[in-house]
Amino acid sequence: MNQVDLEKAQASLPELIEEALSGGEVVITRDRRPLVRIVDAREPHRRLRRPGSAKGLITLSDDFDEPLEDFREYM
Repeated sequence: MNQVDLEKAQASLPELIEEALSGGEVVITRDRRPLVRIVDAREPHRRLRRPGSAKGLITLSDDFDEPLEDFREYM
């Protein structure tokens, strides 16, 4: 990851875009604080889903499909 100050980024934007297109990541900063990130938009940047990765994290109560008390009069 390459960090560049905003003023320097304005002067070298084509080079920074080329760096991002070649697989790099560029973070533009102002006062040493990150503002924006330049990445290749052609690549998917989301994590791949893994079947079963949430196993054991989700639990349902035994009566999850029972009618709610508030709706008993409508049944």
